[in-house]
Amino acid sequence: MDQLLQEQAEHQHPVISDLCFHLSKSSKAASTASPSDEAGSSTAAGGPSPSPSGGGKRLASTPLPVAAIRVLLNVIRRSGAETMMGLQADLRDASDVMVEFAKRGGPILHRQHLPPQSDHATTTATDRRSQPSKRYLLAGRSHIALSSGCELFLKYVTRASLETPEFQQCKLLVLERGERFAEFSTQARDRIAVVGSPFIREGSVILTHGRSKVVEALLLRAAMVERRRFRVMVLEGRPDAGGAKSARTYAAAGIPATVVLDSAMGYVMERVDLVLVGAEGVVENGGTVNKVGTFALGVMARELGVPFYVAAESYKFTRLYPLNNADLPEMGKGMGVDSLRFLDTLAWSANNSVNNCNNSNEDGNGEGKVSSEGGTVSEVADTTSLHPYVVNLPPSVSIENPPCDFTPAKYITLLFTDLGVLTPSAVSDELIRLYQ
Repeated sequence: MDQLLQEQAEHQHPVISDLCFHLSKSSKAASTASPSDEAGSSTAAGGPSPSPSGGGKRLASTPLPVAAIRVLLNVIRRSGAETMMGLQADLRDASDVMVEFAKRGGPILHRQHLPPQSDHATTTATDRRSQPSKRYLLAGRSHIALSSGCELFLKYVTRASLETPEFQQCKLLVLERGERFAEFSTQARDRIAVVGSPFIREGSVILTHGRSKVVEALLLRAAMVERRRFRVMVLEGRPDAGGAKSARTYAAAGIPATVVLDSAMGYVMERVDLVLVGAEGVVENGGTVNKVGTFALGVMARELGVPFYVAAESYKFTRLYPLNNADLPEMGKGMGVDSLRFLDTLAWSANNSVNNCNNSNEDGNGEGKVSSEGGTVSEVADTTSLHPYVVNLPPSVSIENPPCDFTPAKYITLLFTDLGVLTPSAVSDELIRLYQ
């Protein structure tokens, strides 16, 4: 993906080009020792210990807000401003460009993926995978974290200008503090894993939703460093299957994992000991903004008396005060309804093979259902066995695809942060401290 990001960046705003560079650079960063390297060679379940990525090492990953801070540091280095007011204006402009970029869902990338059904019936699976398709890098729900990270950095600049009136000295001070802030933010996930992993008890069952790198880090530490045995149930995470992707990470680490339909969260809730989710943003009233479905999960957990924990970095603390989901800012507006497809997943199995026992149409006449590209199911089974069934909708049917929802503080038990374990009511105090 790193090469694709850099190619896309060549045709974009210099700030976005720099952001894409830092995001792609993260995938090539020096590998760090996996939790298994610290703890020995056996997993929580016993036996050889694969790394979370399936190899001996795992690649470093730069969060989007940290990449944005790196971009702002470069803006300071390149800026021709001769006053602090001019420098702050340059930084604000760059921040606005990145936030708008994230609101649109980020760049559209071409990625190795299966193409639609075509007239090349004899194309091999390898050839089919080499065709491009569109993908949204940021999924339309990352701009809250990016915006809060940029705001915190701009606050650092303001403090420095008050402490050091001389412009050049102030500029050096800002660069020095900015590098420290970026380094501190990069290490946030590790600190959260340390403070949150003691809450994972031996033999417990944890329910998660979507894909959160900080949640993954916490659970991997509990299993591979602290040697606790537990099971993870992961909601699928439609529409990007984020939970299913996390399940692969847990399985590679030897953690028993089960993927559950999003709509079955109530069905499995009575079997779990705690719920653990990430967050795109932590707002002033102690609530969180996260992948859509988190609100329903919190309501369900509270109704059944299951602890509901949120793991989030402090740079995601944002000065928003939503009272309900209608108050959330618009997200993913550039992605459109084309980013959502409705699939008859009973027609194909999770191991990528079409269920040939279901080739008749709903009327039972055996002619085969029509695929999204005009071919019948039987044709798809014969030529593109990895192609799912797509349910085509008429133009009169509207589609609503919200990327995030708001979970009020009353549904949250505790927050695991790099500042420590917080109650939702403590968030406003931490925000005052961060932004004062």
